[in-house]
Amino acid sequence: MVQSIIDVNEREDRILNIVKAQHGLKNKSQAVELVINIYADSFLETELRPEFVEKINKLSKERGIPFKNIEELRKLTGE
Repeated sequence: MVQSIIDVNEREDRILNIVKAQHGLKNKSQAVELVINIYADSFLETELRPEFVEKINKLSKERGIPFKNIEELRKLTGE
């Protein structure tokens, strides 16, 4: 585990106390950890599985059905 000393202003300190209380955490370190994990899940890109990347690459090489408008597409697909 890595230990860090951080400086937060009064507002952020209150927010950490609220997060701590709402989630029944023992200390502010756990509150910081929770906030970081929520940020990571919401805003950081997840790594794609190699099988998915391979499938997308194969699909991107396939030729599609050329059409000019939705009516022409419906005629081509028989709808």
